Amino acid sequence: MRAKLMILPIAVLAVIVGLGSTAMAGDGSATPRVASTTVTIQAQGTDLSGEVRSPNGQLCANNRTVIVMKQIGPRGGGDDVRFASDTASRQGNAFRWSTGNTGTPGRFYAKVRPIPGCGGDTSETIRAVRN
Repeated sequence: MRAKLMILPIAVLAVIVGLGSTAMAGDGSATPRVASTTVTIQAQGTDLSGEVRSPNGQLCANNRTVIVMKQIGPRGGGDDVRFASDTASRQGNAFRWSTGNTGTPGRFYAKVRPIPGCGGDTSETIRAVRN
């Protein structure tokens, strides 16, 4: 008789634990949310600058490190060179970065790496020319 009484509580406990783990896995709350991030680049002569944008600007754009890459061959060919970097900061309603006048013509793109809570991004490639 005592053995039968112990089986029932163990079976009930197994059902409760199973339902709890299913509910947690189903709502996605265990998956961290990542805010999208966009980085832009533009050239005025050989002066490179751009913006970092995100719905969560204070976390994902403010003080974000932007890496400027000089494209050597075809995009993604593995031979691109880290050329410069800057930190985005609030200027009015935007988070801007600028390398200043590099004096170097060529093809460039900007990158921001993912950080906790924020995605990474790579801009389009632009051409900087001396005026």
